[in-house]
Amino acid sequence: MSTATTLLACIALPLLAPLLITALHRWPNPREAVTLLTATGLLLLVLSLYGTLQGGAMPVVPVAEPIPGLAIAFVLEPLGLLFATLASFLWLVTSVYAIGYMRSHHEKKQTSFYSCFAIALASVMGIAFAANLFTLFIFYEVLTLSTYPLVTHAGTRAARDGGRVYLAYLLGSSVVLLLLALVWTWSLTGTLDFREGGILAGTVSPVMAGVLLMLYIFGIGKAAVMPMHLWLPAAMVAPTPVSALLHAVAVVKAGVFTVLKVVVYIFGLDFLADIPATQWLMYIAGATILLASLVALRQDNLKLRLAWSTVSQLSYIVLCALLVTPAGIVAGSTHMVMHGFAKITLFFCAGAILVVTHKTRVSELDGIGRRMPWTMTAFTIAAVSMIGIPPTAGFISKWYILLGTLESQQLVALGIIIASTLLNAAYFMPIVYAAFFREPATAADHVPARKGAEAPLAVLLAITVTAGGTLALFFFPDKVLELAMMTAGAGR
Repeated sequence: MSTATTLLACIALPLLAPLLITALHRWPNPREAVTLLTATGLLLLVLSLYGTLQGGAMPVVPVAEPIPGLAIAFVLEPLGLLFATLASFLWLVTSVYAIGYMRSHHEKKQTSFYSCFAIALASVMGIAFAANLFTLFIFYEVLTLSTYPLVTHAGTRAARDGGRVYLAYLLGSSVVLLLLALVWTWSLTGTLDFREGGILAGTVSPVMAGVLLMLYIFGIGKAAVMPMHLWLPAAMVAPTPVSALLHAVAVVKAGVFTVLKVVVYIFGLDFLADIPATQWLMYIAGATILLASLVALRQDNLKLRLAWSTVSQLSYIVLCALLVTPAGIVAGSTHMVMHGFAKITLFFCAGAILVVTHKTRVSELDGIGRRMPWTMTAFTIAAVSMIGIPPTAGFISKWYILLGTLESQQLVALGIIIASTLLNAAYFMPIVYAAFFREPATAADHVPARKGAEAPLAVLLAITVTAGGTLALFFFPDKVLELAMMTAGAGR
C-alpha cells in the first residue's frame, strides 16, 4: 500500500465503521467487534507510516480544492504522526474499556455512542495529517460536532446544559477567532500550508503578528487557555469513556497539537522570538496552570478534580510552545504523549470506582484501595506521573519542560512549573493516601479484593495497559523524543 493510500485509509476506515456499527445495532457482540477491529486496523495503518517518515519522505496527498488556492490535503510529518499514534493506540484501549464500562453501567444508546466515537477518531486523523490550516480547520470543527452527542449522551438536563456550554465555547472560539486568524493569514501570505520555518516572516509587523498570535491561542478553544476553558469541566457530565476521549485522546490533544502546529509551521520559532506578545501569552498560559491547579484542589468530585487538572496540564504544552525554542517544542510534544497516558488512566480508574462502588467524591474514597487494590495502584502510578516523579512517563516530559525554561532563560516560567508540581502533589497524593492508609468509610470497603470487588475484566485490562504504558514510556521514550526533536527542527 502506498503512503498516499495509507494516509487516506487512516481517515476513511473509522468513517466507514459507523455504517457497520449501526447495521449491527441489534447484536452487541458483533457491533463491538467492529469497533475493536476498526481501532486495531487504524493503529496498524498508522504504525506502518513510520518507515516512510524515517526514510525522509514527507509526501503531500491532495484530495480536493473547493476554494481556488485552498486545498483539502494531507501530509506525513513528525508531529502529526506522533499525535496519530497516540490517538489510535488509546482509541483501541478506550474501546476495550468502553465495552466493559457501558455494559456494566447499563448505558443506553450504545450504538450511537460507538458510532460517534469512530467519527471523532476519523476527525482526529484528519487533524493529525492535515497539510494546511484549511484542512485542519474542517476536521477540527467535525471533531467538535461529533463529540457533542457524546457529551450529551445521558440525555438529562445537566447533560444538555453541559453540551450547550461545550458547543458555545468550542464553536464560538473557532468561528469568531480562529477563522478570523485563518482568513487574515491567508490575506497576508496567500497560503495556509504548513511549512518548515513558518510562512509569516517578512509579511507582517511584530505588533500585528502579536495580535494574530492572540487570535490563534484563544481561538483554539480546545487548548483550554483561560478564559476559553469552561467547556472542559462542563463536559464532565458525559460518561467516563467520553471523558477519557475528551481529556486524553481526541479533543484537548487536538487543541494543543494545533497550537504546536501553528507555532512551528505558521509562525516559525525564529520569527516568534521577536514578537513581544509571545511573552505575555506565555504568562497567561502560566496563570492558567496555577489557577486551574488551585481550583482542582477545591474539587470534591473526582472527575471535576481531574478535569481542572487537565486545564492546567494543557497549558504546560502551550507554555512550552511559547518558549519558542527547540527545547520547548520537544518538551511540549513529549508532554502531549506522556500526559495522555497518565490522564486516561486516571479517568479509567474514576470510572471503575463508579461502576463498582457508585462513588464519585474524593471524600468518599477512604480505604478504597483495600477493596480495589489493582485500580488504585494504577491510579497511584498515573498520579505520580502527573506530578513528574520517576519511574513514570511524566518525569521525562517534565524534565524537558524544565530544560526548555532554562534554555530560554525564562525564570518566571521555571517558577510556575515548580509551583504547579507542588500543587499537583497537593491535589493527587491525598487521594492516594486516603485510599490506602485511612480507615474505610463503609463496611464494604473493609473487605479485601475478592471476586467481584474489582471492575469488570475489560475495564481492568484497559487500566493495566495504560498504567503499564505510563511506566514503559519512562524506560523507552526514544521514539517519542525522536519525533519531537524532528518537529523542533522544522520550526527553525
